[in-house]
Parts: sequence; C-alpha cells; structure tokens
Amino acid sequence: MRACLSRLSLPGFSVLAAVLMLARVGWAQSSDGPLPTAIAGTMILVAVVFALAAYVYVSLALQTIATKTSTPNGWLAWIPIANIFLMLSVAKKPMWWFLLFLIPLVNIVIAVMVWMAIAEARHKPNWWGILTIVPAVNLVVPGYLAWSD
Repeated sequence: MRACLSRLSLPGFSVLAAVLMLARVGWAQSSDGPLPTAIAGTMILVAVVFALAAYVYVSLALQTIATKTSTPNGWLAWIPIANIFLMLSVAKKPMWWFLLFLIPLVNIVIAVMVWMAIAEARHKPNWWGILTIVPAVNLVVPGYLAWSD
C-alpha cells in the first residue's frame, strides 16, 4: 500500500488513498461488520469527488472570465486563496476587500457584491450575482458568466 501511495502525487489521489486507508482500518474495528464502514467510505468518496469536480469547474470558469475580461494573471483561479484576489481584480474592487471575506456573514454580502460586479464586467445583468446565494444555482452562475456569449 505504501508503494502505491508514493506514486500518487495529485492531491485528489492523496485524499482518495486516505479515505481508502480509513475504510480499511474501520473494517478491522467495526463490530457491525464491514457494511456500515463501506457505506460511509463510499459517501466520503462521493463527496470528495464532487468537491474536486466543483473546484475544477469553478476554477476553469473563473480563469475563462479573467481571459474574456482581459484581466492579467488568470492562472490565479487555480490557487485557493489567490482566486479571491483575481475575483476582486475582475470586479474592479479594492484589494483590501479580501479582509471582508474573513468576517462571517459579511463575507456572504461581499461575495454577492463581487459576483454582481463580475456579471457587469461580462455585460450580463447584475442580478446573476444575487443568484450565488441560492444553493445549486450558485454552480450555474460561474459557468454562465464564463461561457455565454
């Protein structure tokens, strides 16, 4: 198992390997048998795969938005905290707004305002930014802003 883990260098594969190791340990210690542990491991695996897919999708959309708005350093979309600076740059908001993303509840309002400005930068109605509050629809907004004409 250790030799197999050394070949996997991507973060997603490291998480997958960790989930599989935890599931294996759980099978050995479970008093109810391996089925509950297998179900839990499968649920964790599905959540990790969904989270990675959502991350890649939003990063690719944000990079496309940066390209279409002629914002430099579009590659920052792939770096977890730096992508906030890219969003602020696309939205033409001051960089100190990053500090507002650290305050609970205020960060929701600031995120909506930033996405509204990003929608305006893409020449779309700014109410698309408000849709980022709605669960599941918030995954559609970056794609629409990135790949619509």
